[in-house]
Formats: sequence, structure tokens, C-alpha cells
Amino acid sequence: MNRKFGKSLIIVSLIALLSACGGQSAAPDKAASGSSASTEAAGSAKKSGADTATSVDPKSKIASMSIHMTNNLLALGIKPVGSAIGGGVGDFLPHVADLLKGVAKLGVVGNSDMEAVLALKPDYIFIDEHFGGEERAKLEKIAPVVSTNLDEGTWRDQLNRVAKVVGRVKEAETFIKDYDAKTERVKKLIASELGEGAKAMAIRVSAKEIRVQSTGRPLGPIMFQDLKLKPAGGVEKIPAQEPYAVISKEVLPDYDADAIFLIVNNDDNAKKVYGELEKNPLWKNLKAVKNNHVYTLDGQKWLDYSSLGQSMAMDDAEKLFTKK
Repeated sequence: MNRKFGKSLIIVSLIALLSACGGQSAAPDKAASGSSASTEAAGSAKKSGADTATSVDPKSKIASMSIHMTNNLLALGIKPVGSAIGGGVGDFLPHVADLLKGVAKLGVVGNSDMEAVLALKPDYIFIDEHFGGEERAKLEKIAPVVSTNLDEGTWRDQLNRVAKVVGRVKEAETFIKDYDAKTERVKKLIASELGEGAKAMAIRVSAKEIRVQSTGRPLGPIMFQDLKLKPAGGVEKIPAQEPYAVISKEVLPDYDADAIFLIVNNDDNAKKVYGELEKNPLWKNLKAVKNNHVYTLDGQKWLDYSSLGQSMAMDDAEKLFTKK
């Protein structure tokens, strides 16, 4: 028998067995693994799929099929046994890679490596309904699923929901308190450099286009809500439910921004496009450019709308505005 075919046949057989058991095999697995998570809690998660109806032992084996869920778990001091990876990099995202050493890679969100998930024998599988919810039925055949939804509430709300599930409410409170303290420091630094009421915009340069970020997530909340910067003229016209609007470089002066927060995609073509933009007189004559108020951001952190990503972005901002 072909080895690859034989391995696939075993996996299919196991999934079929789990399906026939109605997903209840997760309880015996936990008993075998020595986890203290109760069978009753597992049944509740399987039945409702709601994080508020579940109590998960943080020491249990958790597989995270969402980058945001993974980063929220890390923020609470919990390291999953397996995690989704970033599609663009085909690996764990650079800003959290060191925190995920030894963690199994479970495929891209929405295109999970079911064989790898099954091999882990997780006690619970965490997902985000917005990204990857269509895989829920398959994952429920492997282990009880705990879900949240990125579209419901802020990153603080999502962190608190996860914290309640895993019994780390105090840790979440401390994390948010520390974040808010950093935010206050950064607001003072920004006011010192830009003055009160500075108008700002964030742009992202790719190989194909220039994007102006909206007031919505991922970048909008940290800039315009937490740091209290004012959106440059035209930014608020971009629907908040949209992350960005594509523009031509010719309209950049219309925004009349006092400060520009810049993300350049990490590929040679994007860097080439930005290099050409820097030489353009139109760019050179922008108020923010002439006043040396263009701030290059770590895109992986600033575009990661999770508790950990936001905290790292605020650290990044503190460094940018701290006088040398």
C-alpha cells in the first residue's frame, strides 16, 4: 500500500470514528492526557459553542485556529500546543514567533491542517467565527470548540471573554491596566512632539497600491481612540467597517496631515514603490514630510488587532516618540 495513501486512510478513519461518536471522544482523551478539565465542561462547549458557557483549565491542551485567539492566550500567559500561521508569511508572524517556539503549526486560518490538529489530540480547539468559522463542524469532530467573534466588541472585550473561559480574569485586568498606562505616556510624548490636536493619517504601501487606513480596525482604534489623534481630512469619510481605502498618490495633499504613520510591505516590490514615492516632489511637499513627522511602523504589530498586538504596537509608538 502506498505509504501516503495509507496515512490518509488512517486519518479519514479516525475522523469517521470521531464523527460516529458525536464528538464525545474528547472526554476520554482528556482523561487519558491527565487534564483536569471536566467532561461536563467539554459537553457544554460542544453543545453551545459559546465561550461564556465553558470553563477551560488553562493547563489543558489548547489548539488555536485563530491568530487573534493565539495572541490573546499568549497575553494571558497561556501557550497553546498548536496554532494557526500567517498566510502571507507561511509561518508564525514574526512579532510572536519567539513566543511560539515548540508550538505545532496548524495551517492558515480557514484552511487548517486537519491532520496536524488531529495528531495533537487537543482538549479544546479555540476559533474565531469571523475568520475560520466555516471549519467549525470539522473541528468539533476532533475536540470541543470554544469560539469568539472578532466583530463583537473591541480587543479588550475579546481578551476578557477568553480570560473568563480560561480563568485568567485578573491577568486580563492587569494586561489592560498596563496597556492604558503605556497609552497615557505615549499621548504625552505625541503631544510634546506634534502639539495638541494634531491631525494624522496612516498609509500602507504595497507593490500595487497605496492604502489610507480608516478609523476602524486594525489601525484606527489605537490611533484615533487610544492615542486621541485627530483623523486627517478625508479619513473619516472612509467607512469604519472597511479597513482602508485605495488612493492615488495625487490625492495625498488633500488630507493635509500633520503626521503620517507609514507601513511599507516587507517585499522588494513594495519597497521599490515607496522609494519612488519618496523621490516624488508631491511627497516631498507634504506638510508631514517637510516637518519630519513621518513615522515608520512595524506593520505586523500595528495590523494585529489582538491584545498582544496592540500592546506591542503601543511599545513601538513609545519608542518612536521618545526623544533620543
